[in-house]
Amino acid sequence: MTPTETIDTAKAEAFGERMLQAVNDASLVLMTSVGHRTGLFDAISGLPPSTSDEIAAAAELDERYVREWLGAMVVGGVIEYDADGRTYALPAEHAATLTRAAGPDNLGPFAGYIPVLAAVEDEVVECFRNGGGVPYSSYPRLQAALREDTGTVADATLIDVTLPLVPGLVDRLHEGIDAADLGCGSGHALNLMARAFPNSRFVGYDLSEDGIEMARREAAETGLDNVRFEVLDLATLDARDAFDLITAFDVIHDQAKPAEVLVRISAALRPAGTFLMVDVAASSRLEENIDHPIGPTLYTLSTMHCMTVSLAGDGAGLGTVWGQQKALEMLAEAGFDEVDVKRVEGDFFNSYYIARAS
Repeated sequence: MTPTETIDTAKAEAFGERMLQAVNDASLVLMTSVGHRTGLFDAISGLPPSTSDEIAAAAELDERYVREWLGAMVVGGVIEYDADGRTYALPAEHAATLTRAAGPDNLGPFAGYIPVLAAVEDEVVECFRNGGGVPYSSYPRLQAALREDTGTVADATLIDVTLPLVPGLVDRLHEGIDAADLGCGSGHALNLMARAFPNSRFVGYDLSEDGIEMARREAAETGLDNVRFEVLDLATLDARDAFDLITAFDVIHDQAKPAEVLVRISAALRPAGTFLMVDVAASSRLEENIDHPIGPTLYTLSTMHCMTVSLAGDGAGLGTVWGQQKALEMLAEAGFDEVDVKRVEGDFFNSYYIARAS
């Protein structure tokens, strides 16, 4: 501020209050992740108003830690407290977004991304100073977090909502086609499809050896014989006219070479084949994301993971918020001359791109 510049005191105070609230909210998110991982929300939701001793016993946890966590939940407006009886209760309206019984509406797993990202803060700060990126290996908890978060969504919507977005696809899957999932992670979505459509043949590719191991284990435990998984850098996919369907769920923007990956996907599809790309619903223009319901979260995810992982491989660093305009541009450049973009009611996070090559 220059010596002659005046300051709007009311504006400064309002902003200070907003930032203080942001710090409080960030703290609450961390405690929400703890409550989810320890099962505390699930334990409390099944109890009448209870003391910290009773809640700790139900959750099989240390009472002193539970009591302090409850303090954060009470002052954060998550859990209700009766001072006379020293009892705590989780309102049903809050349990609807904080317990595993809530299925895909449970925000507990989503809150878990924040501590995962915070763990690489030192490495990201160094990238700010020196460039480069943080490698995927620096996120040891990420596969587990992704598996739980995306798994519940896939269980609820993949077969009955997402796949029917492509006209005629479900019937073709029942008849029997060849399908691939790129960036399959721990493979849960692909295993769901393999179980639902036993006449079709499925393959999943991912760079994570841990993810592929989890995928193979789940397939073996389920007794699936129409699905296989391979460790692969998607930019090296070497297939031509091999698949009738290729899916990619929130992975293209992470790639070091996304343009190359899209070209290889186009080549791998058979005539009349479909590429179903699910990716973050946002604009490529910053000004159009100002009112996005989770805009700050998206740019944080990008800075702390999606963009930096790509840059670690000397990649494009598209980032989480590459946006619909850029996605359509890159799909066209890869040879997809017919692309429909669809949305699903209640899913503010994703856009669904249905692409066909010439």
